Amino acid sequence: MSFWIITSAMAVAAAALLVLALLRARGGAGPAAAYDLRVYRDQLKEVDRDLARGVIGEADAERIRAEVSRRILAADAATHKTQGGSGQPQAATVVTAVAMAVLVLAGSALIYRSLGAPGYGDLGLKHRLAMAEEARRTRPDQSAAEAGLPTQPPRQIEESYKALIDQLRTTVAARPDDAQGHDLLAQHEANSGNFQAAYQAKEQVLKIKGNAASAQDFSDYAELLIMAAGGYVSPQAEAALAGALERDRSNGPARYYWGAMMAQTGRSDIAFRIWEETLRAGPPDAYWIEPIRAQIEQMAATAGIEYTLSPAAGSAPMLAGPNSDDVAAAADMTAEGRQDMIRGMVDRLSERLASEGGSPAEWARLIGALGVLGDTERASAIYDEAKQTFAKDAAALQQIEGAAQKAGIGG
Repeated sequence: MSFWIITSAMAVAAAALLVLALLRARGGAGPAAAYDLRVYRDQLKEVDRDLARGVIGEADAERIRAEVSRRILAADAATHKTQGGSGQPQAATVVTAVAMAVLVLAGSALIYRSLGAPGYGDLGLKHRLAMAEEARRTRPDQSAAEAGLPTQPPRQIEESYKALIDQLRTTVAARPDDAQGHDLLAQHEANSGNFQAAYQAKEQVLKIKGNAASAQDFSDYAELLIMAAGGYVSPQAEAALAGALERDRSNGPARYYWGAMMAQTGRSDIAFRIWEETLRAGPPDAYWIEPIRAQIEQMAATAGIEYTLSPAAGSAPMLAGPNSDDVAAAADMTAEGRQDMIRGMVDRLSERLASEGGSPAEWARLIGALGVLGDTERASAIYDEAKQTFAKDAAALQQIEGAAQKAGIGG
């Protein structure tokens, strides 16, 4: 309430000053000729004083009196003419003053309605931080978030791939302590859009590995939870992200989702800081960089921070992929034909990396593609070669290791 009292008083005071200035301008200013008359009459009195002191002679005094008298007559005529003319009407002045007052008050209200938050209580910084912490503490859990999502139609997948997943489920069920099997199942469940089953499989990986679970394991688990919740970071996902960051503070996906969680709970300032640091750290071709680039300016604006994304910040060349002709051709292919086309693209990428080299993302992409094709022996060979190529680049090794784990060949 105090906010409204103060702002209303300020608006009324500003309007009153404008009205007062307008009314004084009308009433206080007389015609210029009337001022001249006062000056000339004072000059006549001065002539008499100068004559009495002997400063001027009688002849000079008469000549000055005649000139001043002539000016008095001209000024008096101008004064009568101004008074008899149409000066500024008082009614028009009052109407103008009232209109200005209404304009100031109404304009202030409209601007606040557009830029402010009508009906919102006074929120100091301490109060806002407490609200953000309360929102984070009391937000819905994973099951509630999933239950609140609209029902999605099942993703259409080929029967052969569906049979492969069913077979993998049966195999993993018979080998409950096989971490690699559960990890592979989590990957394929996610590929088929069954994110709940995917994170349940990944959860088994964490239980089997125990303290040996890596930051990437926790980060992948958190990502599957978030995907199952439609992008929402639940307390369970937060715990998984914390596990990833405890093991590796530079884990890119975990940092991205931690920033997203902070934004969802009202701490866009922290989210911006985390994303900005992650964007600078790179690597520029990491898959979590582009989402940061797409959202960081809006995040900065929400946090009240002036920030313009540099065109070079976190930028990276696009990876080679199928062109429009390849996509059109694949639409008319049989499953075997599409598989052959994919193998051809993988072979071309492999040959280019062997002859020309490439980015860590391209090596990771090749390893992942070979894993999907089931060519784990070749994927292992590429993985070993990539580790030697990027032996001195920790960020690149982390990206390649993540791809190898998803392909079922990582350590």
